[in-house]
Amino acid sequence: MWTFVIPIVVVVALVAMGVRIVNQYENGIVFRLGRYSGTKRPGLNVIIPLIDRMVVVDMRTVARDVPPQDVITRDNVSVKVTAVLYFRVIDAEKAIIQVEDFLYATSQLAQTTLRAILGQQELDDLLSQREKINKRLQEVIDIHTEPWGIKVSQVEVKDVDLPQEMRRAMARQAEAERERRAKVISAEGEFQASEKLAQASEILGRSPASLQLRYLQTLVEISAEKNSTTIFPVPIDIISAWMKSREAK
Repeated sequence: MWTFVIPIVVVVALVAMGVRIVNQYENGIVFRLGRYSGTKRPGLNVIIPLIDRMVVVDMRTVARDVPPQDVITRDNVSVKVTAVLYFRVIDAEKAIIQVEDFLYATSQLAQTTLRAILGQQELDDLLSQREKINKRLQEVIDIHTEPWGIKVSQVEVKDVDLPQEMRRAMARQAEAERERRAKVISAEGEFQASEKLAQASEILGRSPASLQLRYLQTLVEISAEKNSTTIFPVPIDIISAWMKSREAK
């Protein structure tokens, strides 16, 4: 009896070893006696037990944090930068055959590229031109990972950690810039006010009646303040007429 049971068990075990299920988001790379044999697509697949070996590759987008990197910018400022890398495998065969560990290799490449690219930037550009720098990082890393069958879709610089003394210097610079803008705005306001006053004086000079009306309006405004003492300014033309009459006598 056992002579029949044992072979059946062995056959069933071998068949079970040869049946592989590949998920929708995966590809299976098959090696037959150590040589690449083919790529299995999602679904039920059968391989030859003990002869074939299948490596399953996840084809979904992977998000990997780039560890904090010490970077010296072009203007000699030391900063610590972190980033996140988004990539996916587009050719499972290359990802397995062309590189030993594509996840580790891509992560290391991202770190070295981050230090190299950011080291070419000045601090002000690093803080203000994030989108441009992210695009440059994505292009460089994608070029180097293309032979591995990997597509880098996006690289984002997450945080730029500045030294404490640099933060204080930037705070003083920002405060000085705000003061400068306030003074410029105040000066522009004074300039515009002086222009309006000059225009008003020209108009009043051409129309004596307007000057008298303005004089009366000023008296009304002074009386509305309920002051105990009110000073009535005498128009210049009245004083001039009085002086001329005195000289004629």
